[in-house]
Amino acid sequence: MEQKRAIQTVLPERTAKDSLGEVRIPANVYYGAQTQRAVENFPISGQPLPSTLIHALGLVKQAAARVNRELGLLDAEKAKLIEQAAAEVAQGLLDAEFPVDVFQTGSGTSSNMNANEVIANRAIELGGGQIGKDTFIHPNDHVNFGQSSNDVFPTAMHVAAVLEIERELLPALRLLQETLEEKAREFDDVIKIGRTHLMDATPIRLGQEFSGYASQIEHGIERVEAVLPHLRELAVGGTAVGTGLNTHPEFGRRVAAVLSELTGTEFVEARNHFEAQASRDAYVWASGSLNTVAASLMKIANDIRLLASGPRTGLGELLLPAVQPGSSIMPGKVNPVICESVVMVAAQVTANHVAVTIGGQWGQLDLNAMMPLMARNLIESIQLLARASRMFVEKALKGLTVNREVCEGYVERSTSLVTALNPLIGYDRAAEIALKAFAENRPVREVAYEMSGLSKEEVDAAISPRAQTEPGI
Repeated sequence: MEQKRAIQTVLPERTAKDSLGEVRIPANVYYGAQTQRAVENFPISGQPLPSTLIHALGLVKQAAARVNRELGLLDAEKAKLIEQAAAEVAQGLLDAEFPVDVFQTGSGTSSNMNANEVIANRAIELGGGQIGKDTFIHPNDHVNFGQSSNDVFPTAMHVAAVLEIERELLPALRLLQETLEEKAREFDDVIKIGRTHLMDATPIRLGQEFSGYASQIEHGIERVEAVLPHLRELAVGGTAVGTGLNTHPEFGRRVAAVLSELTGTEFVEARNHFEAQASRDAYVWASGSLNTVAASLMKIANDIRLLASGPRTGLGELLLPAVQPGSSIMPGKVNPVICESVVMVAAQVTANHVAVTIGGQWGQLDLNAMMPLMARNLIESIQLLARASRMFVEKALKGLTVNREVCEGYVERSTSLVTALNPLIGYDRAAEIALKAFAENRPVREVAYEMSGLSKEEVDAAISPRAQTEPGI
């Protein structure tokens, strides 16, 4: 049998050059030799850096070019071309030009050079030159002027984190908090049995439970907001090790000011450049705040999942909206899939935090060497929490309803109602009533009439479920 020959497509290439020599790269890309080396050196995950971080790198390069022009350190025409090309990176127009894997050099040098090369070549093109032939704008000498990967990359990390937190996470968490508060008001008249250790406890109003959930998210918002001042401090201006070698003494302050102007939020030069480059403590703290939010979301989603279990043989106190069929074999089954998705997001955020924590410990001597990993994990956590919070609101909480009959029935059958008799007849006598009610499968109220020595009116007043949810009444 005649074998068919495979058709091979040969893509056009060009030669790029760096300090190690020549490299063959695709002819139609803006990046250069150092980017290509990184692509070949790190074929690890197939995951490039988050686009948000790439956009932040573009913002930093844009601000740096403007400051160098204003300081008279960079030719005005070249600086304007660099600014224009960097702005395109910041706007996400050149995302496909950033193929370097997350698991690369720990300083992010490969990605910083990726940005330098893309911006240089795009600036050459904007200036009427030809990529691969004209070199009037250089990645290191011009785009990276007054900078080092060691201060640029952590600066981009902080810019990306602040922007994602302010634009995505905090609005989503505030929406979640407001929705939970609305449900707390809606459910305030619903009296249900409380549960501790998953066992019957004294009555509680469903609105009170939901007010607790809303408070968790409110505290989470405060924790996330608390980390922002530290993330606003930028390492730019420290260059290689924090001393500011080869840059203007006003460079860091001026770049932070331009970044504030470009983004509409505040950034400042780091108070101490040696801390800003040798450690990533602000990132670890930020990740810790996200980890706490994740813990809150997991608790809330799991509680709602449990309270909605059933519908006939579970707790069945809540009714979740049906969003999709739940089983490939059991007709009519509907599962709490939105809650489960939120729980998985929370688990991933917790796992991300572990890696960020280890990354933060990896700041030996004068530079942290796990920055791409830390950036990738923190940004993913921010985005996951924001999207999961909005999904939770739209797909589960807005349509959440209560089965009042079930809630009331559980309250009347619970032996924990007897707790309110303790001040009147003592713990031991109340325990006898509870045990007898359970053994005979009778309501506590009925057994208390017989055994408490109190009048019917006194028993009813003491074990009123509503009164038990309002101490002092």
